[in-house]
Amino acid sequence: MNQYETVIVLTPLLSEEVAKEAIAKFSKIIADSGAEIVQEDNWGLRKLAYPIEKKASGFFHLTEYKSSGELINKLELELKRDERVLRFLTIRLDRHAVAYNEKKRSGAFNKKPKQEAAV
Repeated sequence: MNQYETVIVLTPLLSEEVAKEAIAKFSKIIADSGAEIVQEDNWGLRKLAYPIEKKASGFFHLTEYKSSGELINKLELELKRDERVLRFLTIRLDRHAVAYNEKKRSGAFNKKPKQEAAV
């Protein structure tokens, strides 16, 4: 099984509840296909680098999961059909990206280095 990340950008015209409902729909598709969801991260409403469909912002959501490749086609077809989705991107993580994400989740990058006592 490979490990994947999917970032979904939803239209900013949605309410928080409708955005959460849309994300729950896609998470259910992932879970129902036998995939293991490793992490979900809601980035909230963010400004876009350039306008998409005359919209300057969008709701961002990242999902990291372990799955076989067949799920990706099914998930992306559902993402293309849903008019609430502005953009999406799915990538397969290599072993270095998986190790990096595990360190990030454990908080290894947030720790401050110890300072030596002045003599």
